[in-house]
Amino acid sequence: MLKFERILCPVDFSEYSTRASDYAYSLAMHYGSKLFFEHVVQPLTAAYPYYAFPDTVNQIYWNLGAVAEDRLREIIKDYSWNGVQPQFVVERGLVPESILDFSVREKVGLIVMGTHGRQGLDRLTMGSVTEKVLRKSRCPVLAVRKPGHDFVAPKDKAEPVHLKKIIYVTDFSDTALRALDYALSLAMEYNSELTLLHVLEEMPGTGDLQSATGRALRQLENPIPQDGANWCTIKPVVRLGKPYEEIIQLALESQADLIVMGVRGRNALDLSLFGSTTHRVLQLGSSPVLAVRV
Repeated sequence: MLKFERILCPVDFSEYSTRASDYAYSLAMHYGSKLFFEHVVQPLTAAYPYYAFPDTVNQIYWNLGAVAEDRLREIIKDYSWNGVQPQFVVERGLVPESILDFSVREKVGLIVMGTHGRQGLDRLTMGSVTEKVLRKSRCPVLAVRKPGHDFVAPKDKAEPVHLKKIIYVTDFSDTALRALDYALSLAMEYNSELTLLHVLEEMPGTGDLQSATGRALRQLENPIPQDGANWCTIKPVVRLGKPYEEIIQLALESQADLIVMGVRGRNALDLSLFGSTTHRVLQLGSSPVLAVRV
């Protein structure tokens, strides 16, 4: 079964990165992963490259690193349970580049990030740290945002996140098939209900809707291991409409705790506003999204 050996959770000390930390800890606990918390101190010159800053400002910048270390030490105390022994690192540089460089250097298998924090995924644009990491990361990225329902129990240190319902979205491409490995692994690990979703984008010809739905249902079930039902509840679902709308709607109806999607190509998210299904689900949906690229 697929495992996450090393997990990276970038934090900016906002409530959104705290929520992502809960997910990262839960996953590390379930998979026995090595967990890293990273904070990046970005120099002021990155935002204002043509300004000369006085020494007092530069001193504040260097002091921020020490402050971040103290705060990270407090954070890892909250997540040093059930065999998880997190490590922290403070880096200096541009935030997305530092996150990506660390993930490659440490051979990270999963990045868990909060959205709508200070550097989070803005609801109206994808020009953010999270978007840049999603677009360029070589490993899967779990983008955690405020859920539409409350399934995170911060006071429960034994199990801060309960992934009871997972939606796997597929267009039957090779990329989607790769994402299925992650969806199955998570569903089996958390003993979740796993919904396999395919959306028919166009209305088939007269009388063909039933046969098209039947074909899609068979395609959904074919790659599932024979013993898959022994580990989790599996529900194939076919819907008709715009993919992103149906994905978001099903997530709301079922109160899904996680959506797993494949991302095509290195530039699948490097598009204009509302340029792709994954892009729109990340922007407009209420559930965390695990984006998997080949």
